[in-house]
Amino acid sequence: MEQRLSLITLGVKDLARSRAFYESLGWKSGGPSNPQVTFFQLAGIIIGLWSKDALAKEAGLTLGKGFGGIVLAQNVADRASVDRVLTEAQRAGGKITAEASEKFWGGYSGYFTDLDGYPWEVAWNPGFSVTSDGKTLLEVPSA
Repeated sequence: MEQRLSLITLGVKDLARSRAFYESLGWKSGGPSNPQVTFFQLAGIIIGLWSKDALAKEAGLTLGKGFGGIVLAQNVADRASVDRVLTEAQRAGGKITAEASEKFWGGYSGYFTDLDGYPWEVAWNPGFSVTSDGKTLLEVPSA
């Protein structure tokens, strides 16, 4: 298996509502999006939104409750962008679950959940670099 992740599908309760939430963050849907599924092209990865019930059925899983043990993340180029993105998420209807703060690993981050409770971390990590096209790299270019 290649060391690559292509798509993350989020099972949502109300597709139109969830699509509107992400679009209010400035995301643009595209590709084969339709009334049953929505896709957003990110830097090198795709996020899909699909009915939670349909996704569970397709995957042969039973829906459960509570934290699923996964957090999505968006790394940003500077500390100020962490606060800006968290504010945007809250204005769009997301819930701040952890205010941005200094972290033991030397960075700055905070958390929000989207309308279906999926947790997102917004982080500035001095050990990563974010390219102008939005890719996050494990190396920081030397000055």
